[in-house]
Amino acid sequence: MSISIIQEQHDILISTIRNITAGDWKILVVDNDSKKLIDNVAKEDDILNHNIANIEHIEERREPNPSMDAIYILSPQPHIVDCLIADIERRKYQKYFLVWTAVLNPQLRRRIDGSALAKQQIAGFETLSIDFFPRESRLITFRDPWSFPILYHPACNGLIRKHMQDLAQKITGLCVTLGEYPKVRYYRPPNPIHEASVLSSHLARFISEELDEYAQWNPNFPPPSSRPQGVLIVTDRSMDLMAPLIHEFTYQAMAHDLLPIQDGDKATFHMTVNEGDHDAEEKDMELAEKDKVWTENRHRHMKDTIDKLMGDFQKFLDQNPHFVSENKDPTSLNAIKDMMAGLPQFQEMKEAYSLHLTMAQECMNIFQHHKLNEMSPIEQDMATGLDEDNRKPKNVLDAVVRLLDDDAVTQSDRLRLIMMYLLYRDGVIPEDISRLLAHASLPPQDGEVITNMELLGGRMTHAIKDVRKDLQPLFPIDTKAPMAEDNYMSRFNPAVKSMLEYLCRGALDQTKFPYIKPPLDPNEDALIGQGSLRAAKPSWAGAGRRVLDNRQRIIVFMAGGATFSESRACYEVGAAMNRDVFLATSHMLSPQLFVRQVGDLSVDKRRLDIPMERPPPRAPAHLFERPAPPPMSRPPGPPGGHQPGPGRAPPPGPGGFPGGLPGGPRLGGTPTPPAPPTQAMSTMSLHASNPSNASDTAPSPSKPGKLEKEKKKRNIFGMKKG
Repeated sequence: MSISIIQEQHDILISTIRNITAGDWKILVVDNDSKKLIDNVAKEDDILNHNIANIEHIEERREPNPSMDAIYILSPQPHIVDCLIADIERRKYQKYFLVWTAVLNPQLRRRIDGSALAKQQIAGFETLSIDFFPRESRLITFRDPWSFPILYHPACNGLIRKHMQDLAQKITGLCVTLGEYPKVRYYRPPNPIHEASVLSSHLARFISEELDEYAQWNPNFPPPSSRPQGVLIVTDRSMDLMAPLIHEFTYQAMAHDLLPIQDGDKATFHMTVNEGDHDAEEKDMELAEKDKVWTENRHRHMKDTIDKLMGDFQKFLDQNPHFVSENKDPTSLNAIKDMMAGLPQFQEMKEAYSLHLTMAQECMNIFQHHKLNEMSPIEQDMATGLDEDNRKPKNVLDAVVRLLDDDAVTQSDRLRLIMMYLLYRDGVIPEDISRLLAHASLPPQDGEVITNMELLGGRMTHAIKDVRKDLQPLFPIDTKAPMAEDNYMSRFNPAVKSMLEYLCRGALDQTKFPYIKPPLDPNEDALIGQGSLRAAKPSWAGAGRRVLDNRQRIIVFMAGGATFSESRACYEVGAAMNRDVFLATSHMLSPQLFVRQVGDLSVDKRRLDIPMERPPPRAPAHLFERPAPPPMSRPPGPPGGHQPGPGRAPPPGPGGFPGGLPGGPRLGGTPTPPAPPTQAMSTMSLHASNPSNASDTAPSPSKPGKLEKEKKKRNIFGMKKG
């Protein structure tokens, strides 16, 4: 069975809860951030079915339940520790089993250890490395679009080191979840012109140090495996600037480019369900792994997707001929949608097919009305540097200008065309950019978007007297390879795909993709690329015989956001090369989001509202309210009557809410973390004697084993996965 990172994280959470409850009923307490992690991979019923009596939110008012134990699954943040200590001091529950979604800062750990009541009542303390969001079986995001300006905005240099430490911990957590202690490689641009060219090398070193430290304090990591050692490749958006701009015609990428898909905690498309019926309703339809029509078709070319949807529906009609209308043509998308409206007893299938037929139809309408069929060939020429005959393209500027003149081409598409043309030309003189913008009737501020591309390594301008170099592409195209006749509008492949293919063949250039720690055997990659008995499925393995999944695992981290075409490439190479390839990134990029974020690189960073620069969240004030006196008809009795003794919880206040915390912690008591360094990324010191994840004043927050080595060893990551 193929591995799914969604299932891996789900199993870790459920097994942790099951091991702690051990058949006894307990309460589960979560915070807003940890709840998002849990909800992303597990249903509430999955949790309640493992002896969880109730799920409560630590930030909300809750009735005390001192007769029951509680499991806390919490994010390691200062205000969450404030909430936790308030619960402990109030004796909210009987015993406390603490589970952290990532490593707790030692300063915060000392705050908990400094509470006498905490020492008495905490029955368990463990750290899970699950601070990431699996989006698909092989796609992981951190839901952090602010990573882009932090990494590339010139005014954010002071935030970079802390952000890289956070990224390194999340990526290490992904590796731990997969049971991989990989070789780490990174992208080193061959001809850098931008300050952020050192981004991948610094981040790769941070990750390597985090992995080494985790392995040092967790002797059971990595778990035993017959797989070849995995590989982690750290790259960033500057490796491929064409991929976020070009029009893609595979279903998922095209839909996210052309349709108003809301891409937040869930990806949803708003549409009318049961259109034309009395029970028609507006609904946000989710695009998720549970939607089999979506997962089967998302990487297909749009033409193939439509053929598949119509073919599957035709099979249904063949099996149910009484649904066929004599007046309807089952080969028409609109006719199929009308026929589907008459299938109330097949509601789930009806909604899924209605969703995807609607999305496909809307994509094709935009494709036709906005001349994407005319735009695509010239985009392909510029992105590949070759025409459909694998020769240097001619009259590129004429074709671009003709499209800029066409009223059917949208303003956003005109800007994308100009940006692609400038990348193709490796820059033009500034006056020519002004002429192109004026010709396209674009506002002058779009010139800032173009200029900002240089912060990502894209050369947009050059002086008249500059000597032009004939730069070779990162991965040259084999011009002798045959090309399918119907492939002329999909000739471009993201650089990630070529990188993975070279890696799997053991031929990835070590000068452009060096190791953090070069292997002892320089031929190691080539041997793995040629295949081995361990990595290949034996030819004698019968259909009924289970074969161990020994495929090598490759993790690609794309800093600055990844595209859906790059996600598709990872699936395709994995299937073709017999590898399990995972793509991790801060966030997913549509072309519109990419252009907007590039434009923001010249905006005053205070306007970007970067979370790292917001005031830190505070624990809710109600946790620190003093209890109201109970209603009485006479003054309180003499001392020793009904007053709570030292360390006892006060009675609930009016309305059943628990009282305040007379002797509890105050919000101002949280230690102030050291200020982030302010040096530019290119001058950061990464000397091994002072690890990147070490604080100047406190132990590293990434030493779970050191902090917990007297605790019971975690048995999750060593468990044999089913």
